[in-house]
Amino acid sequence: MKAIQLEDRLIQFAIDVILITKKIDKSFASEHLAKQLIRSSTSVALNYGEARSGESTRDFLHKMKVCLKELRESYINLKIQKGASLILDLDKLEKLLKENDELISIFVVSIKTASTKLKP
Repeated sequence: MKAIQLEDRLIQFAIDVILITKKIDKSFASEHLAKQLIRSSTSVALNYGEARSGESTRDFLHKMKVCLKELRESYINLKIQKGASLILDLDKLEKLLKENDELISIFVVSIKTASTKLKP
């Protein structure tokens, strides 16, 4: 996958998260988790943009690891909201979980590949 294609997927993932959180109820738990989910999912796209212009392999790896951390946080957040029935559109929620899982896999492989460049 080309870098621009991955960037587009990350942007779309963030957009989809924003759209699904617009439909939540106004309970404390819903609002708290939705705000955190928006922060973590948008952070991935923003940090990936920075990673693409990393100054070195180490800098690239650091930013990619931040992206992976934020993706994992988003995934757990979505699972909590699913378990607590805070997001009611289960079809869209399942699609988000699937995309989130695929993005995690992509970042794990990318980080492993880039890490080999650091080893002598």
